[in-house]
Amino acid sequence: MERRQFVRGAGLAGVLAAGTAPAIVHAQATIRWRLASSFPKALDTIFGAADEFAKQVSAMSGGKFTITTHAGGELMPAFGVLDGVSNGTVECAHTAPYYFFGKDPTYALDCAIPFGLNSRQMTAWMFEGNGLKLMREFYAKVNIVNFPMGNTGAQMGGFFRKEIKSLADMKGLKMRIGGFGGKVLEKIGSIPQNIPGGEIYQALEKGTIDAAEWVGPYDDFKLGLYKVAPFYHYPGWWEGGPQLSLYVNQKSYDSLSAEYKAIIANASANAHVDMQAKYDGRNPGALKQLVAAGTKLNAFPKDVMDASFKAAMELYAELNASNPAWKKIYDDFAGFRRDQNLWFRFTENRFDDFMQTQKL
Repeated sequence: MERRQFVRGAGLAGVLAAGTAPAIVHAQATIRWRLASSFPKALDTIFGAADEFAKQVSAMSGGKFTITTHAGGELMPAFGVLDGVSNGTVECAHTAPYYFFGKDPTYALDCAIPFGLNSRQMTAWMFEGNGLKLMREFYAKVNIVNFPMGNTGAQMGGFFRKEIKSLADMKGLKMRIGGFGGKVLEKIGSIPQNIPGGEIYQALEKGTIDAAEWVGPYDDFKLGLYKVAPFYHYPGWWEGGPQLSLYVNQKSYDSLSAEYKAIIANASANAHVDMQAKYDGRNPGALKQLVAAGTKLNAFPKDVMDASFKAAMELYAELNASNPAWKKIYDDFAGFRRDQNLWFRFTENRFDDFMQTQKL
């Protein structure tokens, strides 16, 4: 969606919220959709974004447009939602696009790539830069209209059975990691495993994997990963600002009135902001709980960060040479990232560094 469309949609949402346009709403047809999530209901922040979206759609349509939400595995497998929306099995889905990097690495650019954008930068690229326009063109080939719908903020690097003291400790390490980060881990000698959120604890407990990342303290505490892997490393360099997406089947979307399309845009934007607010609000308390339970916080060693960055840049160069869809979008993404890093260096980073050295 172009920025001017988003602004128009926001204006309509304001009218509806104020209760000044009942005739518009009442004139619309009654519609019922199903949303397939890639996440378990137990994770109320990330699955909850779909519930928040559905709640707002109903509220803004006066109850005429309702969407039921279904956890991963209810209607289809957690990683089956892309195909489910594409072929019209369901009207919409909520997912992390990098889950589908095996189909095409370009999907990861709609979510997060190693050493990519932070959450604010990602939102800026999507709504103010060319991100949404470029991704819409990419998704058109699979009959999907995408909307940004949530961001966790920068993530933690995950729980490890053994402390990572150097790059050598990453060799042969079996790690659950979602999406594109696994391609970089492969380059530094690790063995990535793509496992749905609801199955991570069992795999880590049984020793099927040596480490696992999910999101951050709030969700990680609920998953109980600290009980079977005591070392909590940071940062999650592969997910500096992972964006979740709402997928809408193209035919279903085209059948909507202009008013209902605006409601979809505004409800997803509301859920987009709401998700990160919840994570930012809840993570600090959860981190304290983890430390109190014996979790050991450790930064990744510099040689791990340096080797991972080098491997990521090599991977992107390879994709630029072999995948035209990737190159078209990544070139724009990389240029935007360069300018954003220049800006953040003088403002956000300096301010944050200072504030975090103060005793408040």
